Amino acid sequence: MTTVREVLVRTEQTLETAKHGFDDLVSSNMTRRFTGLRNLIVFGRSVTFALQNLRTAVGKERFDAWYEPHQESMKQDVVMKYFVKLRNELEKQGRLPVSTSARIHNFSSDMISQYKKPPGAVGFFIGDQLGGSGFEVELPDGSKEKYYVEIPTSVAEVTQHFNELPVPDDDELKSKTIEQLSEHFLKSLEALLDNARKEFLDQDTQIINGRRLPPYMRVVK
Repeated sequence: MTTVREVLVRTEQTLETAKHGFDDLVSSNMTRRFTGLRNLIVFGRSVTFALQNLRTAVGKERFDAWYEPHQESMKQDVVMKYFVKLRNELEKQGRLPVSTSARIHNFSSDMISQYKKPPGAVGFFIGDQLGGSGFEVELPDGSKEKYYVEIPTSVAEVTQHFNELPVPDDDELKSKTIEQLSEHFLKSLEALLDNARKEFLDQDTQIINGRRLPPYMRVVK
C-alpha cells in the first residue's frame, strides 16, 4: 500500500510542475507564456487529485475529517473555484478566456530605433494576444512571424486578465492580472499541502527569508 510520505512526495512533485508553468508564464520568453499558464492550471488542479490518495493511506474517515473543511474553503474562494472551471474548459474546449490591455505612457516611432531591428521587419506591435511586444517580420515565403523585444514599463505596460472571472466589474479581483491570480492559486495549494504534511506526518514546512522550502530541502541551523 502507498504510504503517506509517498503520496505527499508525489503531490509535491505535481505542485512543482505547476510552479514550472508559473515560471514560464512570468518569463521574458513570450512564446512560453500560454503553455506555462496551461501547465499551471492543469497540474495545479491535479494537486488536489493527487492529495486525495491519502484517503487510502490514512483511512477514509480520518482523511475526510481533515479534507472536507479545506474543500469547502476552496469552494468559497472565487479564484480557486475559477481555476477549476479553467481547467475543465481547457480539457473540454482547449480555450483560455484571457484579454490583453496596453497602457502606453511614452512612445513614438523614433523609439523603435533603440531596438535591434531584425531583417524583414515590416512593423512594430505592443501587446499582442500573448502580452508581448516587438517586430512583425515578413519571411521570404511571404508569411509573417513575431520577433519579441522587452520594452520598459516607463514606455508601456501590457497586462492580461481573465475576462470571465465571475465577479462584478468593480470588484478588486477584476483588476488582478493573470500572474497575480495564478500566484494566489499556487500559494493556496502550497498551504493545503503543508497543512496535510503537518496533519499526517507532524512535519512543519521550513520558511527561509519568506521562501517556502520543499520537503526534500532542509536547512540546519
